[in-house]
Order: sequence, then structure tokens, then C-alpha cells
Amino acid sequence: MATDQTFVIVGASLAGAKAAETLREEEFDGRIVLLGAEPERPYERPPLSKDYLRRETTDRPYVHDEDFYEENDIDLRTSTEVESIDPASSEIVVAGGERVGFGRLLLPTGAEPRRLNVPGSDLDGIVYLRSVADSDAIAERIEAGGKLVTIGAGWIGAEVAASARTKGCDVTVLERASVPLERVLGPELGAVYRDIHADHGVELLTDTALESFEGSGRVESVRTGDGRSIDADFVVAGIGVAPRTRLAEDAGLEISNGVVTTERLETSADGIYAAGDLANALHPLYGERIRVEHWANALNQGPAAARNMLGQDAPYDNVPYFFSDQYDVGMEYAGYATDWDEVVFRGDVDGREFVAFWLRDGRVLAGMNVNVWDVTDHIQELIRSKARIDRDRLTDTDVPLDELAASVTRADG
Repeated sequence: MATDQTFVIVGASLAGAKAAETLREEEFDGRIVLLGAEPERPYERPPLSKDYLRRETTDRPYVHDEDFYEENDIDLRTSTEVESIDPASSEIVVAGGERVGFGRLLLPTGAEPRRLNVPGSDLDGIVYLRSVADSDAIAERIEAGGKLVTIGAGWIGAEVAASARTKGCDVTVLERASVPLERVLGPELGAVYRDIHADHGVELLTDTALESFEGSGRVESVRTGDGRSIDADFVVAGIGVAPRTRLAEDAGLEISNGVVTTERLETSADGIYAAGDLANALHPLYGERIRVEHWANALNQGPAAARNMLGQDAPYDNVPYFFSDQYDVGMEYAGYATDWDEVVFRGDVDGREFVAFWLRDGRVLAGMNVNVWDVTDHIQELIRSKARIDRDRLTDTDVPLDELAASVTRADG
């Protein structure tokens, strides 16, 4: 590609950093401008609720070494806000009025935490977790000890609760659903995580609505919808995130649960791409658009977008994947299941060493391995095959999972 081309990436995130890296690996020798609103160079977010939050490591989880961007002639600008995108002139406008032209533009602008809107939400001590600065602030509170209340038992709420409890804090979790993670995992797996937290001394209040926060200047208690008052030294709110679509929407790009893209991650505007939490991308495997808010999606979608920006034919068809570590329980989830007929188990659920499968019409939609390792590839093979699987063989630990996956792959071939 011509060396006079400028590729601009708005979002110095994991997806943005990996896209810039891929452009250089693919021998693009034009100008690369990588813009980020935060003062930090690109970093990864999963440690922010886990080992980094617990201060088991004090090294910030940067994507690249400090010298990487200069060595690869990537113009990284931190603490830089982009005010607008002008697709007609192929320019972005940076805060202060500078206009930067682009031959291709990538938007990995990510997502932002949904905010609470109840009385007392503005009290000091009610915090959200998205950035490394947020994690640092929460870590200081955890180190000081006391009583934490988390609002929401999704991934952020559950992982922060586990980290704080591991560090000795008293922890209460408020959750509107009947079990943690019910929206993603369903009631069976949610019950597993309910018991995990209970075993570690977390007070879990399910089917419980938040009414208000109380305190004089700072939060001192949390009032629930059924009238209970829970003491709190600090609160972490984890009620989900919303994609950061303002720039794209103002630029006239098609918006629907994020920025709408093709399977090659191109938006409704020629030459403008989206990746990561922002992209509601047509997925070749599923035949529909999906938006995934997880680390692996950012890690892999940024490079795919970069290749498509270079004119390669690189549809993004990775099976969605994410992981979580809570206490001594690690898990990996592969697939995409929004509705299913049943969940079946392979292994020891009570001993928390098992694989769960979400099935519809006898086909594997998703699988989650809990304290069982090196099976993700096999789970993904089962998903990609779209084959009806013998339920008894799927749940029988005497049938090696790799053999089962190989058998359906051969039959599909």
C-alpha cells in the first residue's frame, strides 16, 4: 500500500494497539496515528478486577513495552480527545481543532460503565471499574479494609467481590436476578457461582433491588427495595457497560447495539472500520450480528480489522471466548448462547471440575470448562461443526473430548 497513506485509530485500547501492531507486521509503511483519551498507553483490562486489583502484581498490564510505539513509528497520542469524525472529507477533529486526514479509520472506542441513577448515587465512595486508574482507586480501598457492597453480580461485580474477599474485606453483593451471572450462564451455572461465593463468606442478596445510598458526603449504607439497610465503607457498581457510540453516531454511521459492521468489520461508511466492544459485527458462523464485550474479541478483532483496512479478505469468524478467575475457581467459556434447550454437565460439578455444554436441538452452542484445562479447542470444534451430538457421549468422561470433537469433524467433512 502507498506510503503516503495515513491510517488513524481512535481508541488506544487493546484492539487499537493490536491493530497498529498488525499493520506493521503486514508491512504497511505509511503513517499510523493511534489516539487515546486516557493518559496511559494501551493496556489490557482483565487483570484490573483480578491479580492487579489484589496487588499480586504492581506492573500495569500494558499491551506493549514503552518503546514499542516509537520503535515501530506509531504516533501514539495519549490524553487526546477526538471531537468528531468527518467521513466526507476523511478527517477527524481532535480537541483543540487539529484536523487529521485518514485513508482508513478504525474505531475501537470501547464501552463505558452504565451509571446508577438512584438517590445518593453521587456520594463519595461509590465507584466504577473500567480504567487502570479505577482499579488503583479500588485497590486502595480494599487495602484499607472494611465493608464492600457490590451492585450487580455480573463478571465485574463477581470478580471484584472475590478479589476483595480474598484480601479480607467483608463483602455483600446485591443482585436483581435469582443467581449470579444468570443472564449469561443461566440458572444452573449461576447456582454454582452462588455457592462458590457463599463458601468464601460473601453475603449474596439475590432477587434484591437497589433503592438508594445513604450517608453524609460519603456512602455509609445501602438501602434495598425490601427495606434493608446494609453498612458500606465503599461500593463498586457493576451493572454492565454501554458501547461508546457518540463519535460514530454523530458521523452518521449506522448504529444498532453498537456500530454496525460487515463480517470484515467495515462500517456503513467506506474506509471506516470498528472493532472490540463497539462493533456489532456480522458473524459468518452465526449468520447474524453479534457484539462481544470480552478480552479475546478485542485481542483478535483489532488485527482482523487491520488486515481488512489493508485490502485483505479477512472475515472475522472467531468463536467468542472469555475467561474468569474467582478464588480458586478458573473457567473458560467458548461459544454464543442466548437461548437453549438444556445445559448438560461432564465431570464433577460438586467438586468444581467439570465442563458444561449449552445445547439447542442437540447441537452445542457453547461450552464452559471449570478447573478443567486444554479443552477449549475441542469445544470450539463441536460448536463449529453444528452437528447433533450424542448427549450420552458428550457427558461421559470416559469418552475423550478430543476424540468426540474429531469424530464430528470427520463426519462433517
